Amino acid sequence: MLAPKALIAIVEDEPSIVSMYQFKLEHEGFRVCVAHNGEVGLALVQKQQPDLILLDLRMPVMSGDVMLERLRASDWGSKIKVIVLTNISKDEAPPRLRFLNVDRYIVKAHHTPKQVIEIVNEVLDKKL
Repeated sequence: MLAPKALIAIVEDEPSIVSMYQFKLEHEGFRVCVAHNGEVGLALVQKQQPDLILLDLRMPVMSGDVMLERLRASDWGSKIKVIVLTNISKDEAPPRLRFLNVDRYIVKAHHTPKQVIEIVNEVLDKKL
């Protein structure tokens, strides 16, 4: 029997984006958990301990960069793979992001879902 594919956490406030990536990732065999803001996302990833997080930056309640800063403060959270998936250009990104060990920075508008899935696989392959 094949080992189950990695668990991916999607932390994103836009329901249509969540649905699209959840569908694409599950179609590729990944397990997926979802949170719609950084506060819920932080609790979710601490409980579920996914293999990778797809993280939006602009969200209600707690932004993605604040969530990531809090996550990186924990032992387990300091090692988790994170792909920032946002529509904020790298130049407009919060300055603290440079110090939070992001594996990839993807601007949604510049990548197709297929390309994002390829990047997810590439980042996860480096871990194995």
